[in-house]
Amino acid sequence: MKIKAATHVEEARIDLTPMIDTVMFLLIFFMITTRLGQEETDLGITLPGMVTQGGPVDMPDEQVIEVDAKGNVVLNGRVFEGKTMPDLVATLIRYRLASEAMKAKHMITIQAEDTANYERVIEVMNACAGAGIKDVTFGSGS
Repeated sequence: MKIKAATHVEEARIDLTPMIDTVMFLLIFFMITTRLGQEETDLGITLPGMVTQGGPVDMPDEQVIEVDAKGNVVLNGRVFEGKTMPDLVATLIRYRLASEAMKAKHMITIQAEDTANYERVIEVMNACAGAGIKDVTFGSGS
């Protein structure tokens, strides 16, 4: 009768240390490269809601601001540039003051193309808020 020799078989193990190090490096990399931005909280703008119409309504004097796919902001044929658009704010302030002098309601309609950069739309909304215009609506872009 033969006696079997005891064979010692080691269990295969996976070393997780390199994977944990890689995950930690990625975590640190993403934490360092993440840009913390301030979120828009309140612009003080009244957006339109659902209203039922009982009779004929006089349409208020309205200005249309267009935002195209290239990021151009156009009001009455004039193109406004820059991130804060100080010229647009000044124009909107003059429009608001003229409307108040005529005792008319001042309204702004923002028409943005479907492919427009909506960061520009928010900049236009900030310009409206900076000018003290709270009645802002959105129209269909081209």
